[in-house]
Amino acid sequence: MPHLTAADITSLEKVYRLNLINAITGFKPANLLGTIDEQGHTNLAIISSVVHLGSNPALLGLVMRPPTVERHSYDNIRATRCYTLNHVHADIVKAAHLTSANFPRAVSEFEACGLTAEYLDGFAAPYVQESRLRIGLTLLQELPIEANGTVLLVGRVEHVYLPDDNVQRPDGSLDLAAAGTVALSGLDTYYAATPVARYGYARPNQPLPELPLSDE
Repeated sequence: MPHLTAADITSLEKVYRLNLINAITGFKPANLLGTIDEQGHTNLAIISSVVHLGSNPALLGLVMRPPTVERHSYDNIRATRCYTLNHVHADIVKAAHLTSANFPRAVSEFEACGLTAEYLDGFAAPYVQESRLRIGLTLLQELPIEANGTVLLVGRVEHVYLPDDNVQRPDGSLDLAAAGTVALSGLDTYYAATPVARYGYARPNQPLPELPLSDE
């Protein structure tokens, strides 16, 4: 089994190291981050760094790269305190990935990449109309990560929009495969989700209950 130490990783060529370390965590969520500035200019960016922080209150974390250069999404979130997360599905993967291009601040990735900005229920930040699962958040806290200069943004979930079909199970969980949500590996490879197994609450010294993958 190949073995890399911290020193080995540091000595790797930059792009090789970038690809490797972005891949070793496994599959990650693919979301489009929708923001708007105080002048009404919209921005959209593909991200894979969203993490669950708690359900009461409902909090999600978002890691942003170091603000050592112009970061349109980060600047917009700090200015307006609101943003959206929009699940990526197979039909919009190409357009979603295109948002990673370095567009000028004045150019909206919504328009440049063929996606539609949608405003719902008075929330200031734009959602992606083509997305099937959309979340509106307000910024609560910024936590600088001193080791590398990145920033963890803590957001409170204000709105959740689910698909009209049978994606939500009776217990509240979601069948993301039915929603078509894709996963992201590394920086550039997208995967369709296929459920393998589903289990109930685990207890010591008791058989692990198997749950149906579908409610049909």
